Amino acid sequence: MENHTIRKAVPADAKFISLLAKINFSESFSNLFASEEELRRYIDQKFSVEKMKDSLQKSENVFLIAYAHTLPVGYAKLKKNIPVPDTAYKEAAELQKLYILKDYISNGNGLKLKIDFFEEIQKLSIKRVWLKELHTDQHTLNFYNRHKFYKHHTQSFTIGKEDFVFNIMMKTLDH
Repeated sequence: MENHTIRKAVPADAKFISLLAKINFSESFSNLFASEEELRRYIDQKFSVEKMKDSLQKSENVFLIAYAHTLPVGYAKLKKNIPVPDTAYKEAAELQKLYILKDYISNGNGLKLKIDFFEEIQKLSIKRVWLKELHTDQHTLNFYNRHKFYKHHTQSFTIGKEDFVFNIMMKTLDH
């Protein structure tokens, strides 16, 4: 298995996280956009280096970045103190991103890296973690189910002219 490390990201990592986020979003959602121009505009605005740097500096955000040797291959973003939408669960954190480059996953290392990300999140003493996942991405939904996330409800989200339905999934962490 290829050697990798995970560490807490710092503002200097903004350029890597921006690039990884743009690749991830494009790979995951480009086929769902009727307009490539609208997709590009959204990606450039939402995942700019400046926006990532600002996000990295906010105390409620926890970013982890993964490297295979010296190359960044993935990242996770957890936003603390975000209640689960449409529920009474107030003490929670949102796992906004958990992304690993497809090429890195395909050579057998992705699962180990995702498990390592979860272990790092577990160390943060958070009571409940929730996330949004596209309701049609069965592969990813199965992954989260295997890691004891369960579907709580669905939520709609609009980007430009495109409408998406996400499963809100959550997990109570043992400490």
